[in-house]
Amino acid sequence: MPYTMDSKLGDLLKDPRTVAILDKHVPGASKHPQIAIGRSFQLKTIINLPPAAAIGFTREKVEAILAECNQLPPAT
Repeated sequence: MPYTMDSKLGDLLKDPRTVAILDKHVPGASKHPQIAIGRSFQLKTIINLPPAAAIGFTREKVEAILAECNQLPPAT
């Protein structure tokens, strides 16, 4: 199933490949102190939160992350 803005941050954090893509576009995002809080939030919600914007987690970045993640072959 493709990742979308309706996907939860926790969905991206389950796969090391998508974590790497996340950190490539938003360096340090997967290690952010508030990451545990955001795991259950949809990406479309997170991009509207001030702490996310402060680290560069913008709609444009999330769209790029999703596009790249959706190019990955299925995990085995």
